[in-house]
Amino acid sequence: MPYGRWVRTRTAWQAMAQRPLGFLVSAWPWRALAYLLSGVVLGALTIGVLAAVVAVGVVSLIFLIGALVLLAVAFSGLAVARVERWRLRLVDTDATPDPHRPPPAPGLRAWLRTRLAEPATWRELAFTFVLLTALCWLDVLVLSFAFVLPWFCITAPADDPSAWPWAVLGVLLLLTWPYTITSWAGARAALTRTILAPRDAELGDRLTEVNRSRARLVGAFAAEQARIERDLHDGAQQRLVSLSMALGLMRLDVPPGSPLHDRLGEAQEQLSLALTELRDLVYGLNPRVLADNGLVAAIAENASRFPIPVTVDVRLATRLPQPVELAAYYVVTEAMANIAKHSRATSAHIAGRHHADVLTLQITDNGVGGADPSGGSGMTGLADRVGVLDGRLRVSSPPGGPTLIHVEIPCPFG
Repeated sequence: MPYGRWVRTRTAWQAMAQRPLGFLVSAWPWRALAYLLSGVVLGALTIGVLAAVVAVGVVSLIFLIGALVLLAVAFSGLAVARVERWRLRLVDTDATPDPHRPPPAPGLRAWLRTRLAEPATWRELAFTFVLLTALCWLDVLVLSFAFVLPWFCITAPADDPSAWPWAVLGVLLLLTWPYTITSWAGARAALTRTILAPRDAELGDRLTEVNRSRARLVGAFAAEQARIERDLHDGAQQRLVSLSMALGLMRLDVPPGSPLHDRLGEAQEQLSLALTELRDLVYGLNPRVLADNGLVAAIAENASRFPIPVTVDVRLATRLPQPVELAAYYVVTEAMANIAKHSRATSAHIAGRHHADVLTLQITDNGVGGADPSGGSGMTGLADRVGVLDGRLRVSSPPGGPTLIHVEIPCPFG
């Protein structure tokens, strides 16, 4: 089973952190180019429209309607910000929520009053000012550096053959355009998100509800897990034990060596195997050593049964919250299962620390590497489990190895 799709490239800068060939053949350089080109177009249109509106407003002041026209300039940031949030998806796939809240009543007056009172309105107007005075011009400058300047350098020998070194320089500059364009696109997107993203106070009840939903999800999963464990332990397991005892008593009443005696023995043996698998299933749902002794002991116990040598260096000052321990334990056990099945490793290492309110785990092996994050597997579910706790799971697995899985889970004490 290949490693799962638990690392997703979400931003232009993350794309640049990939292997160079993988980045160059991906769509990210072209997406960054489209982002900057559309930024130039947006800036030019905004300058033209606002210049016309301001001119009309100043002229119409003598008719006492110019103030209303000029008021429209104050709301220009709303339209510009909406387009910017849409364009931002080109280089940052995470959506940027709209910070505005709906008016408390229908009608233009309530809408105007709400928008004028919102800090987001004035923040978006400030962003529009930054766009017109700096960002769109920087877009032009970067695009010119990436394409126009190399073009002049490459064509320089046409008039003066002795200027051939400029042509070489132009070719080198042109080859670097994916990195030049993507670097600025990533920086521009980060600045745009910083200004246009809603603040916590603006998210208000929505943010609270998301957090509560996550808490409910984790709590419901733990409760359902405990219920299944209890039902298996008190129900099916007890009946199978009673059946095994009944078969044993029946076997005592049958002459030894007879065909029926042997068949009862085989049935009892199969029942014992079923009981063993059932106990493994119960313990796998919520390992008893994890519940009784914590994450460190559970990882050590799991590593002791691993088919290849594993060194464990997990040091925690105290027990962690149950959801964190469960998520960390399942990530480790699934990663170890992948190592045993696919890595061809001869040794593995597990390290864990808790610093600055973050639990960090690292699972490494000396196998052949080459884990393909795009293959899809159950590890995606583990990444989702870590994500529920606001954590993240990353992997490094170049061909030839080694493979490193790095997990971070926020876990404040107290």
